Amino acid sequence: MEWFDADGYYFARQVLQRGVAGVYLLGFAVVLTQFRALLGERGLLPVPAFLARASWRDAPSLFHWRYSDRLLLGVAWTGVAVALSLVLGLPQAGPPWVPLLAFLLLWFLYLSIVNVGQIFYGFGWESLLLEAGFLAAFLGSDQVPPPVTVLFLFRWLLFRLEFGAGMIKIRGDSVWRDLTALYYHHETQPMPNPASWWFHHLPKPLHRLEVLGNHITQLVVPFLLFAPQPVSTVAALIVVVTQGWLVLSGNFAWLNVLTMLLAFSALDDRAVQVLLPGVSFAPGAVGKSPLAWIIPVLAATALMVYLSYWPLRNLVSRRQLMNAGFNRWHLANAYGAFGSITRRRYEVVLEGTREEVPAPDTQWLEYEFKGKPGDPRRMPRQFAPWHLRLDWMMWFLAFGSPRERWFQSLVIHLLQADPAVLRLLRRDPFDGDRPRWVRARYYDYRFSSRSERRDSGQWWTREPVTDFLRPVSLR
Repeated sequence: MEWFDADGYYFARQVLQRGVAGVYLLGFAVVLTQFRALLGERGLLPVPAFLARASWRDAPSLFHWRYSDRLLLGVAWTGVAVALSLVLGLPQAGPPWVPLLAFLLLWFLYLSIVNVGQIFYGFGWESLLLEAGFLAAFLGSDQVPPPVTVLFLFRWLLFRLEFGAGMIKIRGDSVWRDLTALYYHHETQPMPNPASWWFHHLPKPLHRLEVLGNHITQLVVPFLLFAPQPVSTVAALIVVVTQGWLVLSGNFAWLNVLTMLLAFSALDDRAVQVLLPGVSFAPGAVGKSPLAWIIPVLAATALMVYLSYWPLRNLVSRRQLMNAGFNRWHLANAYGAFGSITRRRYEVVLEGTREEVPAPDTQWLEYEFKGKPGDPRRMPRQFAPWHLRLDWMMWFLAFGSPRERWFQSLVIHLLQADPAVLRLLRRDPFDGDRPRWVRARYYDYRFSSRSERRDSGQWWTREPVTDFLRPVSLR
């Protein structure tokens, strides 16, 4: 079956396998540092309480067997070890079933975490990572050529990601249609980075060109991914460049990195050799794919084609869903982001005091988060591809209510000075001691102008709006 083997895509396979494994490595590292405080036995939304009301049918996870923080650590460290071995290319040196099992193990371990992660794991890039890891399992090893069908499934995944994001914008906010979205986006995005202030102050005509370029990249270029070479390579490079632009201008966890990795499925070895002449990416002795390998690959391909009916229907629907899953295994999902753009930035700022009874002249001390805006004088930091889950949820909270269960739990943990939760913050103003009262205030943030930045050194200006949560105590 010569049509099954893609002999000119060895470099693409190397990038896809090692790159996707690298993102899994990052994801499991985030689990090790944040999961227990957010979702552990004493976390903000404890997994045991969730499992008491969720069935395997609703959320497949090995933690239905039992959950403990110790078991969670074992799962995460296993994920780190397997992912690291794939980054180093060790399983790929053996028969194709070795990386197959390694990636399927990563996929199931991370699926077990995502399916009990509740709101803290409700981001689209979690499903994207799971789907990419499942596909990577069927790329084979150094002993066989990359399968054509799997490379096209990677392109189909990238198509859904990019075209879905483009369509959700066109169908959504008018600022995407009149090309003014970037008048606001860099300032109001979930977590600005050090360059966001500069991007925000670019000339408005350039912002309009950026939006136009985004529409071309997301609505036209994805179709070219399925064109013959060298057109598909050019399309892939356009995706890589535009995603790199997003990396420079904001913090979106591993979304942009993973999108760039997917684009390599359309990049053939001849194009890479233009940049690296004389370098061969094919392993020393590669035979034809045996029937015992072709059968499971075609079975997985058939499964993904079948599951693709639902996201395809979603793409052409006027009621398009954004970042939606259609099955409990997080395969063949719908993607998309920023269907609407906020014009103003509102932030929820948490404060505490040690005073017995709050009064009008009470001095309130502010809790500082690692990534989200706080002190106007503090320059935004670069964290992506690292994922600060609590900081992201604080951005969403500004559109929500103080009655959110996780937020109420956060306030209680702050009143208790819970060390695990405090480690998720940049600064605890009470140095580990308990405050008597905690409150939350609503602020209107905007980037400082050039003159304000020059005169005051502040990156932000902010004005108090109202109380988000009135002072509360453990009593």
